[in-house]
Amino acid sequence: MITPSLDSTVPAHAQDWLRRSGLRPLRLGDRTLLPIVQGGMGIGVSGNRLAGSVAALGGVGTLSAVDLRRHHPDLMEQTRDLHPGDEAKTGINRANLEAIGREIAAARARSQGKGLLAINVMRAISDYAASVTKALECGIDAVVVGAGLPLDLPDLAREHPQALLIPILSDARGVQLVVKKWERKKRLPDAIVIEHPRLAGGHLGAARIADLHDPRFEFANALPQVRAFLKDAGLEREIPLVAAGGIGSFEDIARLQSLGADAVQLGTAFAVTQESDAHAEFKRVLAEAGAEDMVEFTSVAGLPARAVGTPWLRAYLKLEPKLQAVAHAKSRCTKSFDCLAQCGLRDGLPGWGQFCIDNQLAAALRGDVKKGLFFRGAGRLPFGSQIQSVSALVQHLLTPGATAPLETHPHAA
Repeated sequence: MITPSLDSTVPAHAQDWLRRSGLRPLRLGDRTLLPIVQGGMGIGVSGNRLAGSVAALGGVGTLSAVDLRRHHPDLMEQTRDLHPGDEAKTGINRANLEAIGREIAAARARSQGKGLLAINVMRAISDYAASVTKALECGIDAVVVGAGLPLDLPDLAREHPQALLIPILSDARGVQLVVKKWERKKRLPDAIVIEHPRLAGGHLGAARIADLHDPRFEFANALPQVRAFLKDAGLEREIPLVAAGGIGSFEDIARLQSLGADAVQLGTAFAVTQESDAHAEFKRVLAEAGAEDMVEFTSVAGLPARAVGTPWLRAYLKLEPKLQAVAHAKSRCTKSFDCLAQCGLRDGLPGWGQFCIDNQLAAALRGDVKKGLFFRGAGRLPFGSQIQSVSALVQHLLTPGATAPLETHPHAA
C-alpha cells in the first residue's frame, strides 16, 4: 500500500483517510494534496462556502466566476433597476468583479490556509479576461478555464507566474493544441482537467450532441493518449491529469489513477452537499434526479449541455424549433447582463439555444423548479438522494468499499 507524504495544507484526519486508501496524492505546484478537486459550478453553486470547505480538508476548492454578485445583496441592489444596454453591462460586470474579490477573500478565510483555492472562468463569457485578471490580482492559487480553448491564458497571467493555470479539455487532440500554443508563450499547464462529455454536467467539451459518445473521449482512451503525447513531447516536468465526469466512489478514483489520472474532479456530488452555496430545493432536484430525468440539448453558448429535465427545460425544448426558426440578431442583449461573447439568443444563431442562460441558472440557484435550468452530471450520486457534508463525501471517496455515510472526524470542516 502506498503511504503518501502530504504537506501541512492537509489536516491530520484527512491525511489519515488518504493513507488508509492507498491512493496517490495530487502533487500540484508546490503542494501535495488529496486527489480530489471540486469542480466550478455557476451560477453561484460553488461560492466561498463550498470552495473554502473543500480546501479546508486539503483538496482543491473551486469558485465559479460567473455572476457571483448574486451572493451579495448590496451588489444585487446596485444592479437591480438597470435598463438593458451599455450602462447595465458595465454596472453588472463591475459588480461581479467586486464579488470575485469578496468570494476569494471569504473562501481563503474559511479554508484557513489548507488545500488550494481555484477559480473557474468560462472562456465563453464576455468578461473572461477581466475576471481572470481580477482573480489573479486577488491572489487566487489557480485559474481553471473551460467552455473554449484558453490559448491566451498565459498572456493574461504573465504578471502572476506563481498562479497555477489549468485548462479543461476532453481529448488528446485538444491537449496537444493547447500545450503547443502555450509552449510558444514559455508556459505549460500546471495541470489539465480531462472532462468526459458523456458523463459531465453543464456545458460539455464536444462540438455536437452526436459527438458525446465518441470513443476518443473514453477515459481508457483519452488518459493514456494524453500521457503518451506528454511523454513524447519530452516536457521537462510531468503535468498532472485530473479526470472529470461520472465519478462517485473510491473504486472510480483507483481505476482512473490506474489509467494515468493523478486526481479526479467532481461537480454534482459537491453541489448537493450541506456546504453547497445553492438553495436547498436546488440540491433536492439534483439529488433525486435519475437517468430517465436527464436531458441533453444545445446551450445558448452553442455547446452541448446536460441538465435535469425540469418543467421549464422540457417546455423550452418543445418550443425550440419554432424559436430557432425565427431567430434573429438583436442590437443588444435584452436581459441586461450581456454575459456571453457569443449568444444564441442575442446573436440570432439558429442552431444554438434561444433562452437567457443567466436568468435560468439564477432561478435554479434560488431553487425555482418551474423556471430554473439545473445542470447535472450523469450517474448515481454517492449518497443517493441524501444531502451530506463535504467532509462525509470526501471520506466516502477515500474509503474502499464505502456504501453509506461514514463517521467523520469531529473537527472536519
